[in-house]
Amino acid sequence: MITRVPGIRVGHATDRVGLTGCTVVLAPPGTVGSGEVRGGAPGTRETDLLRPGMLVEHVNAVLLTGGSAFGLAAAEGVVRYLEERGVGFPAGLAVVPIVPAAVLFDLGVGDPKARPGPSEGYAACDAASELVEEGSVGAGTGATVAKLHGPERQVKGGVGTAAAEEGEVIVGALFAVNALGEILGEDGEPIAGARPETGEPSSETPWPRGPWSNTVIGVVATNARLSKERAHLLAIASHDAVSTVVRPSHTIWDGDTVFTLATGQVPAAQDVLERLAHRAVAESIRRGVLLATGVPGAPAVGETG
Repeated sequence: MITRVPGIRVGHATDRVGLTGCTVVLAPPGTVGSGEVRGGAPGTRETDLLRPGMLVEHVNAVLLTGGSAFGLAAAEGVVRYLEERGVGFPAGLAVVPIVPAAVLFDLGVGDPKARPGPSEGYAACDAASELVEEGSVGAGTGATVAKLHGPERQVKGGVGTAAAEEGEVIVGALFAVNALGEILGEDGEPIAGARPETGEPSSETPWPRGPWSNTVIGVVATNARLSKERAHLLAIASHDAVSTVVRPSHTIWDGDTVFTLATGQVPAAQDVLERLAHRAVAESIRRGVLLATGVPGAPAVGETG
């Protein structure tokens, strides 16, 4: 899991009634952060500062949240939690916590008025530990996948985490899987595909009609010592894993986002990191759907036969 990287902690806030939630990844001091956004429908916060060449290099936490754009309010709770502990960018008169965030659209599952807010963001921080619950929790509570033929054939998504190691180098990943596309196994066959049609075949385009809930968002963390430029390259490479496991990905209806965190404890070659990231990202995405629990309108993978 992602917490194999020393100093990384993860916490969830889960609304099992409204079927939404958020997930926070807390980083140790001095963690270099970057990220990459793909697709035509992103919902993000503080991603501009993650680009190489920007003033701020260190990231204090990353928020992954449901609730579409409304869920970005949960970042306020993460910021408050960190400010109370004196964690953030020293800006003279104040210490400003650096909390990039990304949202997924889960309003079509559960209560569309249920959205994570500041109290949920704070609670997720308060719950953070090295033990990471997976499946239909946190940002994955209302996640669904395989909506290429419409939401009536979707299956349940969720949160998954994994890690890959080589010598002293560790790369961990945590993803909330809410994809338009299907999720493929190592053999390239779907492990989470659209459910069989039950009605008359439609003559309409198979693509969704409207803003159905999509987007894969996640964090890749490593104990490697990286510049911001190299952390950005790692985020780009991690998207290759997303496109390998999620078909299709990065579409006009997706806002696929990968954040990278480098805690700086060991040296590592870039090709090693990218290879390990591909393994960790792919496994975390697959675990997110395989460990999910079904809800009305979105059965779990094992319930789709």
